Amino acid sequence: MGGTALSGVVGIYSSNRKDVAQVVYYGLYALQHRGQISAGIAVNNNGFIDYHREAGLVNEVLSKDNLYKLTGNIAIGHVRYAFNSSNQSLLTTLPLVAGYKRGALAITLDGSIVNSNILRDKLEEEGVIFQSELDAEVIANLVARNSRDNIEEAVIKSLDELSGSYALIMMTNDRLIAARDPYGIKPLCLGKLGKDYIVSSESCVFDNIGAEFLRDIDPGEVIVIDNEALRTISRKKAKENLCLFELVYFARPDSLLYGKSIYSSRREAGRQLARESRNDADIIIGGPDSGTVFAIGFAEEANIPYAEGLIKNRYVGRTFIQPSQELREQGVMIKLNAIKENIDGKRIILVDDSIVRGTTMKRIVQMLKKAGAKEVHVRIASPPVINACHLGMDTPSKKDLIAANMSSEEIRKLIGADSLYFMSLEGLVKSVGKNNGFCTGCFNNRYAIDPPEEEGKNVYNL
Repeated sequence: MGGTALSGVVGIYSSNRKDVAQVVYYGLYALQHRGQISAGIAVNNNGFIDYHREAGLVNEVLSKDNLYKLTGNIAIGHVRYAFNSSNQSLLTTLPLVAGYKRGALAITLDGSIVNSNILRDKLEEEGVIFQSELDAEVIANLVARNSRDNIEEAVIKSLDELSGSYALIMMTNDRLIAARDPYGIKPLCLGKLGKDYIVSSESCVFDNIGAEFLRDIDPGEVIVIDNEALRTISRKKAKENLCLFELVYFARPDSLLYGKSIYSSRREAGRQLARESRNDADIIIGGPDSGTVFAIGFAEEANIPYAEGLIKNRYVGRTFIQPSQELREQGVMIKLNAIKENIDGKRIILVDDSIVRGTTMKRIVQMLKKAGAKEVHVRIASPPVINACHLGMDTPSKKDLIAANMSSEEIRKLIGADSLYFMSLEGLVKSVGKNNGFCTGCFNNRYAIDPPEEEGKNVYNL
């Protein structure tokens, strides 16, 4: 499968301005945390689609010269995650641009199509030739096959054939189309910049470019933006199952989901964690950056001072989404440094969002003790991650998930902590406090959509 999990997507439609690629550029900058392997932008230039994409960070890929060549009134952009491999070929980057009998279209996608292989086999039997393993190419071929006189009907019909998670943005020569899977597993929201509409993975994009946040695009909703303004052309919502890991780890704390601040949700989760665990320490510190807000809430509830114990090198990416173990370990070594004067001789509670492989946590505990910490107690603001994800969160295979292969006590010994506590799933769901449902498969094997199977064997080793 060629999903584009852990990705960020942006799209904009303007009726009068021609510099929308620059707006998308700044939007992608705001979404850089969602993917650091590749970046790209495609624009509609008077009915033709121009694009530039390659491996690298946003500012590396989209230089001033490359960006100024992208002129038009509609644009979409993408940043991509590690893809569980070191493959940085142009055949694995987005947006995908394709021609078909009625013109050209470009697609960018955050998510993973579970039945992608089945659809691909069916299309190949019909004579379709694929150039990549991307799910976006499968979708493009479905749209081309279903297209008659109406591109919108073709998109709706094609989406009906998909099973999986997706926040999808598609551009033709005269309109922008955005869609979210019926379960709402992946986030997608709508904003407005003057008279221009923008869609994005997260609302932090709108703050970054001075736009107004309007609303979340509903699960199963398909919207079209063209010279007739904005229209919803389909609503096919299933039981909502927003990815809970988005709230725990991936989304920026200054983003909104369903009108609720991610920051507030994480702060309350930290409070809930403090209520559940035994807390006896001199200071509370957070694992930068995603553990910081949890730690602040924890400190407030436990009535223990919060202090900075670790400084992060802002120019080092997330080690969780590095494509190889060697790069992850190197990243941990250079990304953090302990503040000795704050932790020397202290009993410390270290609050973080999750433990996935255990690589980062083990090195952090070692670093803190080397800097003089008397005790290091680890508190995790999520349950143990015991299953791989097939719906768009690039967690490792089950054999590489530490909590899938060790008990909490075994993990504690391995990372060198004096104590370890994982937050309960019930407490986490309670703390984020909304009526909508969540996909919790990585924590308890209850997925919004069952994983694919081949010959009776689960291909994801869940």
